[in-house]
Formats: sequence, C-alpha cells, structure tokens
Amino acid sequence: MALSTGKRGGGAMRDINVTPMVDVMLVLLIVFMVAAPLLTSGLHIDLPEVQATNTPVKDAKLIVSITKEEKILFGEDDVTADIEKALLQNPRVQREHELYIRADKDARYGVVARAVAAARVAGVTSLNLLVDPEELKP
Repeated sequence: MALSTGKRGGGAMRDINVTPMVDVMLVLLIVFMVAAPLLTSGLHIDLPEVQATNTPVKDAKLIVSITKEEKILFGEDDVTADIEKALLQNPRVQREHELYIRADKDARYGVVARAVAAARVAGVTSLNLLVDPEELKP
C-alpha cells in the first residue's frame, strides 16, 4: 500500500510534515522567553528568621564576638585592628582548628565576613556561627 501525493503518478510521499517540528519550536521559544528574565536578573534573598535549638559551647571554646559598633573581640581582647594576626598566633586555634563566632544582629555583613575570612586564613576547619534561637513551637 503506497501513499499518494495527490498526483497521478501514485509514488511515495516526498514532502516533510513540518507541523510537529513547528509545535516543538514554539514550545521551546515560550520556555526560553519565560526562563530568560529569571536567568538575567540579580539574585534576591530574604533571609528567614532562625528557629533552632541552643548550640552548647564546649569547654570554654574560643569565641570571636562582633558588636554592633563593629568591634571584634577575641575572648576579652579587642582585636578589631588585626584579627588575622590574633588568630594566627593563638596556639589553641592552631591546635584545635575550631572557632565560634557570635555576632550582633545589627552588625554589618562585611565585618562578619572579615572575621570568617580571618578564621579560614588561620586554618580553622570547624567554624560555628552562634545565634540566639527562638523558642521552637510544637
């Protein structure tokens, strides 16, 4: 049984049906039109409020505190001017490679990032950010 092209020759159909290809191309066009603005716009992040349990601090571990006045305290010492040097020279940091950072909620992100970067330079592999957890509601 042969397909007819409508001509009297009765040969096989030689035309390509482009309708399915056009349908697929239109679907792809719509997908890319919807996705393109999402890829080019900046990333907007709304940070959630923290609901967590209290993290126990083991045996008076080393704590870096950051105040809202942008002072960086390592234990009781003010190390705002040179936190990198203070962490590199501390034997407990070099031995334990663990540090806790407690930052005020109004502290600027740049100050906290500077403390995190200084800890990484000092070889800290276990870096913990302390928060004041809200009460968990059942």
